Amino acid sequence: MAQGDRAAKVADRIKEVIAQRLEKGLRDPRVGFVTITDVRVTGDLQHASVFYTVYGTDEERADTAAGLKAATGMLRTEVGRNLNTRLTPSLEFIADAIPENAASIEALLREASERDNEARAAAANATYAGDEDPYVKPRDLDDDDER
Repeated sequence: MAQGDRAAKVADRIKEVIAQRLEKGLRDPRVGFVTITDVRVTGDLQHASVFYTVYGTDEERADTAAGLKAATGMLRTEVGRNLNTRLTPSLEFIADAIPENAASIEALLREASERDNEARAAAANATYAGDEDPYVKPRDLDDDDER
């Protein structure tokens, strides 16, 4: 088994363990509705970056970040109990920017659609600047011209 495969399997297991623990709930009331989006583990399995999103306002996101930081030790203990590795990786919680990125992409797509509609409206009333068909067509040769 390649080292990358092992790290990917450990990352998936860490994601499951943390998600199950968060589903049971933490005693910290600051932690809101959290979704674990991804876990990345270093090749030596010493460090895990846990990406998460939070549903709610900016204040709720900040409170959840503080709550997860406070619960890191307990969550690391939970991960250590459920992993079959010699060492338990350290955990780092990183707020995922997926919702913000999705909102900016939607705004860009909306702007592109509006520009396309403006271009279609301008093209509907447009006329040719020169000849309607600017391509040179071959002349018809009469029988008299061939001789």
